[in-house]
Amino acid sequence: MPIHPLSEDRPGSRGVRAGIERVSLPLLVRLAALPRAVPFVVLLAALVGGLVAGGPVGVLLTGFVLLVVLWMTYLGWPRLAMSERFGRLAVSLMALALFLTQAFPR
Repeated sequence: MPIHPLSEDRPGSRGVRAGIERVSLPLLVRLAALPRAVPFVVLLAALVGGLVAGGPVGVLLTGFVLLVVLWMTYLGWPRLAMSERFGRLAVSLMALALFLTQAFPR
């Protein structure tokens, strides 16, 4: 039986990372059971809704997008190639910029 990528038996995962992976596992299993497009569409809808709505609703929605992007980046980081890390970092920085723009408008 193969070891699940986020199981406690995975070598190299200790401390805080192991705890975050363990807590994330049930939600990741539920997300994996959904059709592939559903999480993407939900995240895209939250991003567009946050940009269109503005104000406190926009801050909440773009903050949600930022948290999901950072969470997925954190979980995938050890298994990513260098070019993939740069891509994830760029997306995370763009999500942060959108959040800050919504949270602190001129």
